[in-house]
Amino acid sequence: MRALILGWGMLIGFSAVSTLVSILPVPSQWHAASGAIVLLLAWLKARVILSRYLGLCAAPFWARGFGLALGVFCTVLLGLYLIPFMF
Repeated sequence: MRALILGWGMLIGFSAVSTLVSILPVPSQWHAASGAIVLLLAWLKARVILSRYLGLCAAPFWARGFGLALGVFCTVLLGLYLIPFMF
């Protein structure tokens, strides 16, 4: 039960930080960084959900596989997000 409450607290904290990053006015040269931070926080939230709420922390092999797939997916999303900032 303590792990679930801790996971819930982490989700609330990550959500609060991503909300702050997305609503705070940032200079135009920092838009890419703020988007990357929001994506990073979403990746962390997904990892918390997978490990704490879906029980993957008890199956390290599957947790590593899901973590790798999720990391690749988030990297592709970050690349697609950053392409317009290069031109």
